[in-house]
Amino acid sequence: MIRVIRAKLHGIRVTGADLNYHGSITLDPDHCRQAGIYPLEFVEIWNKTTGARISTYVIFGEAGSRCCILNGAAARTCHAGDELIIAASDYIAPAELPNVNPRILTFTPENEVDERLAYRVEPNDGHFDFHIDRV
Repeated sequence: MIRVIRAKLHGIRVTGADLNYHGSITLDPDHCRQAGIYPLEFVEIWNKTTGARISTYVIFGEAGSRCCILNGAAARTCHAGDELIIAASDYIAPAELPNVNPRILTFTPENEVDERLAYRVEPNDGHFDFHIDRV
């Protein structure tokens, strides 16, 4: 089994941090649904601004709010305006790679969806070719 990306929010900006909340990351459910990220799912978070890397679970905020709020201990890893990559993953057998089509959303500085992309892997003579498609 290998761990592969399943969904990604690329370049989303932090809108808040709440140290006194239980923990997690609060995201706009509209963004999560478009990418295929579920409530309570664990995600990896990479802060492009500071280099911090953490793992936490997703909770849904208000639909349409474009929120990205780090809660609890995660709140110490970022500040409002920091640019993040949030990735959900899955474990698969390498032979299943051509069947995986991760959905990726990129964002404007206002957390509006900029691009909708999909990653695609195709077998090629015992190897795999990687493609990025606009959807």
